[in-house]
Amino acid sequence: MGLDPINTATAGLRATQASIALVSQNVANAGTAGYVRRTTSPVAQGLGNAGVATGAITRSFDAAALKQLRLETAGSGYTGTKADILAQLDRLYGTPGSATALDGVLNTYTQSLQTLAINPTSSAARSSVVDAAQALAGKIGSIADDVQNLRSGIESTLKGQVEDANALLDSIAKLNVQVQTAGDGTTRAALEDQRDQQINKLAGYMDIRVMDQRDGSATVMTSNGLTLVDRGVAAGLSFDGRATLSATSAYNPADKRGVGTITATLPGGSRIALSDPGTLLSGTLAANLELRDTILPQAQRQLDDLAAGLAGATTQTSVTATVAGGTATLDLSALKQPGDKITLQVSGPGGATRTVILIASASDDKPITNSALSNDATAFVQTFKIIPGAPPDATAINTALGALKVAATTAGYPAGTIPDLAAADATGKVVISGTTWGATGGGATVTVPQSPTDTTAYPQLAVFVDSDGNRLFTDSFDNGSQRTGFAQRLALNPSIKADTAALTTLGGGAAGADATRANFIYDALTGTARTFSSSSGIGGLSAPYDTTVVKFAQDIIAAQGSAAAQAQTIDSGQGVALSAAQSRFAEGAAVSIDEEMSNLIALQQAYTANARVLTAARDMLDTLLRM
Repeated sequence: MGLDPINTATAGLRATQASIALVSQNVANAGTAGYVRRTTSPVAQGLGNAGVATGAITRSFDAAALKQLRLETAGSGYTGTKADILAQLDRLYGTPGSATALDGVLNTYTQSLQTLAINPTSSAARSSVVDAAQALAGKIGSIADDVQNLRSGIESTLKGQVEDANALLDSIAKLNVQVQTAGDGTTRAALEDQRDQQINKLAGYMDIRVMDQRDGSATVMTSNGLTLVDRGVAAGLSFDGRATLSATSAYNPADKRGVGTITATLPGGSRIALSDPGTLLSGTLAANLELRDTILPQAQRQLDDLAAGLAGATTQTSVTATVAGGTATLDLSALKQPGDKITLQVSGPGGATRTVILIASASDDKPITNSALSNDATAFVQTFKIIPGAPPDATAINTALGALKVAATTAGYPAGTIPDLAAADATGKVVISGTTWGATGGGATVTVPQSPTDTTAYPQLAVFVDSDGNRLFTDSFDNGSQRTGFAQRLALNPSIKADTAALTTLGGGAAGADATRANFIYDALTGTARTFSSSSGIGGLSAPYDTTVVKFAQDIIAAQGSAAAQAQTIDSGQGVALSAAQSRFAEGAAVSIDEEMSNLIALQQAYTANARVLTAARDMLDTLLRM
């Protein structure tokens, strides 16, 4: 008898023993998180494939299911983060209709005005108006403070998340090296399990895609192609966070940033800002960046607009332009303060339409490059110089119109899209017209009182002021946008608090208290439509929104409630998708005890058969030796 059967049986025993050990390992790790089932297939060898060898150990899983799992993990991190913060934001406004909610505090204020209109001689009614106004200013300021606290909290969270993501990238790169140099299949499989767990954790922070290389390493990239890990080399992530954020803290890639930036330093030394819009599309990092830089600043803008509406509704008046034949004629005799503005709707070649906003300034005229700070984010915005206390002449406006055209050209607007307008004096008024462009509508907004203490001559009254210097709110751009952060600076006019009689007593010949001002203020808040900025997002982002101050406050509350509810619904749906992806991956990767026991029985039978061959061979050799 030759030795081939003995060698074959011996090899079979070794291969079967290795498979049994692998089954035992699978069973022992059935409940281990991140463990992927191992398999091995014996490989035929020797002359005529007469022998057998232990095959390579492989991890059994569905690659497509793993890819989907990482995609849904990033999605769940994104939707969960947004749903959580938006729910917190919604709670800041209070339960709609309750006395302590924003709309309840505003209703208390308007009701106190009604009461005062009925009893203008009542000092108690005047005091109620003052108390309600002060409470309203405090409520708006408190909500705005909390919005910035949320932003500051996100800034702190981003710092920790970037540090965690950076550690994961470094760990993945090190595991790549260990996988490449692993001496046996069992060790290699264990290292690949660890690496997949690290990559899955990374997917919670950002949208990634993974490419497996022939040498066993994994290349990790963002979904838009930025390489984060290539074999044993990882990009370094850093975050230069700020301790606290304010309403003026904004992310602008082109300018000095007022908020922290996520920077990826690539192996070659180049640096890429991952916090630039559109770089990260999913995961908790993308959600936090969107919340910090877009969603919460818009909530701040809504509160600033509401504060501006409360202050301006009772101090401003409108001047309507007379428009004929594309020419707008305006009486600007009352326009005397920085922040007073001219708004023109114009049309040009091919039916093109634009809005031009000219804002009075005590400084030299300048373009407002961020038109979103004005009421219309799509408008051409320019300041024009005035002498405070004196109305402008056509020369100043004409200079501003020329400068606006130059600024728009410099900004890259095609010549045919830039209004060509000019101003001229006409019998105490200003006439604005163009050659290829003409006015289709417009007017001016002016602040009537000249100071917070100007409380006697007309119905307009500064109930609220800017606490920064106790100044009128005129929506000035002289030292940046006065509206930005105004919600935190909204305050009751100290002159009204010191002398509540101003709420019911007019000067200029008026005698005694009457309901004129109370009725005027009430109607200005509840019955007179004002223009609120498109940047607030209320009513859409494409155009300004006209409504009353009270209705605007209600719209803010409704919008935040709707956004929170929608975010929760989306997150719930994403949770279902993530659960389905986890189940699908587990179906192929998890250890089935029943299946492993079935495999063990088959392996035991194979082991017994190989052992019997060796036993038979031993008996035959013993017989031959005794002959």
